[in-house]
Amino acid sequence: MYEIIRVRIETGAYSPGAKIPTVLELVAEFQIANVTAQKVYRKLREDGLIYTEPGMGSFVVEDQGNP
Repeated sequence: MYEIIRVRIETGAYSPGAKIPTVLELVAEFQIANVTAQKVYRKLREDGLIYTEPGMGSFVVEDQGNP
């Protein structure tokens, strides 16, 4: 799942600044456990690809070189 979301970000399917699907939407799309989806988003944050605003959602970092 991580690679799929990363590729979507890198190819512009999820454009910079765009809100990405919620953890629950990821669970439904890929039929994975909630914990697995949370780990995917944690790794994306650690790699500087997304950021999360509490109560708002997760978004693609606008400047990949400077999160």
